[in-house]
Amino acid sequence: MANMLEEKRPIIALDFPGQEEAAAFLRHFPEEKLFVKVGMELFYQAGADFIRQLKDAGHSVFLDLKLHDIPNTVYRAMKVLAKLEVDMVNVHAAGGSEMMEAALQGLEEGRGAGRIRPAIIAVTQLTSTSEKQMKSEQLIDRSLNESVLHYAMLSKKAGLDGVVCSAREAGMIAKEAGEQFLRVTPGIRSAGNAADDQTRIVAPGEAKKAGSSLIVVGRPITRAKEPDLVYQKILREWEMGR
Repeated sequence: MANMLEEKRPIIALDFPGQEEAAAFLRHFPEEKLFVKVGMELFYQAGADFIRQLKDAGHSVFLDLKLHDIPNTVYRAMKVLAKLEVDMVNVHAAGGSEMMEAALQGLEEGRGAGRIRPAIIAVTQLTSTSEKQMKSEQLIDRSLNESVLHYAMLSKKAGLDGVVCSAREAGMIAKEAGEQFLRVTPGIRSAGNAADDQTRIVAPGEAKKAGSSLIVVGRPITRAKEPDLVYQKILREWEMGR
């Protein structure tokens, strides 16, 4: 696994409907080697070829497909994804420890001799999920923090490298799981940005102070008129929180 704890760049979520729109956005960064997140919408439209183009251009890639299925299916899927040589992948922790262990095994077996295994992290609770929603719709009779921490520790026990969580929960997870356990935090918004569909949002500098290892930023950058300038602003805010 590449050491993501040494990564300094915010992850930019390429939440675009297709390859053409994503490529147009990336032209704002002609010299920059970015860390980008490719989610389901873009991956299902553009496919593996686009991932290879991103890697060939020198970008790091977080392939955000949030696998959640029976262990054997996830194992086989991860063997395939490992061949794309992305830098990070993820699953849903709610799939359970056996599924997460199978995902890790698939990555190990699929990466090929001499290749670095992608980091693998698990989604705890989506940052769009409120505690009220979690209790009423998932029927989890615990606090949101308890649920997130439980999933984080389950992920660590399964051998994963970290979790996706809110920055508000990152410090709690670091305390229990250790600083080497990644806390990748979406829902990042600078002051004045709209919350959109996120409920547990945090500013970049505050996220670092709260214990985030990596931050994921999407619409504040991708919808900006000058995304390169906004990216640099968020990068500075993130670094100031160190």
